[in-house]
Amino acid sequence: MMLLLSAALLSVTGCDLQKIGNQATAKTVAVSTLLTTPAFEIKAEAIAGNGFDASIPDFDAGIVFDAGVLLADAGVTVPAQNLAFVFLGQRQGESLDVAPTGMAGAVAKLVEVGGATWALDDQGGGTYALSADAGFTYKDNATYQFTFGLSGQSYVAEVERVPAQEHVAQLHPAAGFVELAAGESLTFVRPDPPQGQDRNFGFVNVIPINNKGKQGQPTYSNVPTTVIQFLKLVIAPTEWKQTTVTIPGTAFPEKDSNYIVIFQSAKLGGPKSDNLFTGSAILAGTADVAIIKTKK
Repeated sequence: MMLLLSAALLSVTGCDLQKIGNQATAKTVAVSTLLTTPAFEIKAEAIAGNGFDASIPDFDAGIVFDAGVLLADAGVTVPAQNLAFVFLGQRQGESLDVAPTGMAGAVAKLVEVGGATWALDDQGGGTYALSADAGFTYKDNATYQFTFGLSGQSYVAEVERVPAQEHVAQLHPAAGFVELAAGESLTFVRPDPPQGQDRNFGFVNVIPINNKGKQGQPTYSNVPTTVIQFLKLVIAPTEWKQTTVTIPGTAFPEKDSNYIVIFQSAKLGGPKSDNLFTGSAILAGTADVAIIKTKK
């Protein structure tokens, strides 16, 4: 597995064998996500279950929609969201099946190359995150770095030219929402990537919301959630680069209900400094959002 990982990186960089060798044996690993969701509106006619209860002032939506919503007779407006989350850890042995040990106490930053810098809050256990009021704005085609300073060492991971939104026409019919029968699958075709560019990763989350604006647990996700899954993403990315995407019917189990489909187009970056492990993965991208309404 280590040989495959090194070979994959070699095919991408094609240079600086010394740096590649150092990264292949480095013990420190960083796994990062930089994801943004644009503002979107759920029109009144798209709202199942007799509409949202506007007496509820906050939209309890956890990680994805944690900035609240604006409730009105015309529908619901969900503001843009940004998520920057990093795990910095020390590998235990050579196996990718053993989770790294978190490294707390680092000075962690998100840096736009040639632009601004934002501090990441230390959340303990080797995790660092961008606060909701940090003032960060995602920029298409920008290059971003995650930097860390700890015990006299500096670590840098980078993702170049982050993607623009991948607009999927099938997710945006004239009605403003997609209507399905409960238990019906949803299939859509991704647009072709720009000429001369590889297809970006495509990640899907499906989140139910009730008529009080409350978010339920995701009913479907193909997003890596553990450090080990992110490390393996570097080796075998094919699953997330398919042209045709099918969300199973189990993602939409209830009649007369609303679901939010978040399709995240993301690019994979990796270590910039010699002292970060080859498998350090950065996912950065922006989402297209669809409103699903199931039939009564």
